[in-house]
Amino acid sequence: MTSLVNQRRMAASILKCGENRVWIDPTNAEDLLDAVTRDDVRRAIHVGLIRRRPKLGVSRVRARQRAEEVARGRHRGPGSRKGHPTARLPGKERWIRRIRPQRKLLAELRDQKRITPAIYREYYRKAKGGMFRSRNHLLLNLRLAGALPAES
Repeated sequence: MTSLVNQRRMAASILKCGENRVWIDPTNAEDLLDAVTRDDVRRAIHVGLIRRRPKLGVSRVRARQRAEEVARGRHRGPGSRKGHPTARLPGKERWIRRIRPQRKLLAELRDQKRITPAIYREYYRKAKGGMFRSRNHLLLNLRLAGALPAES
């Protein structure tokens, strides 16, 4: 194979790309040995003996395929999860799961006449303010305040 190092270097400069992106027609390589000036290389480019190869990019095929699978519900198992389990829930959903059992408990205690409507209202508003972590925390506070007997 003939050495076209200088022609490749000049072509890279003219085509404004790297030397590795310069394509030289292997069938006419002998003719290009005579191309010693930049003008000769420009003519070879114009004729099509020398071309600029297209840039190589990173294929998005695998990324698109994975995104499609995730959209179908794949790749979401415990091994793919990061963070606390509640971090994957919206804050509102967490609030709903916390407040509904508390309000239901308060309503049951009031209906069974185990707490007075005044205590019900007081603790309902405390629950609404986010004072209690859970239903059990609410019960504990009711007992400690003496609003409920200790054995319930």
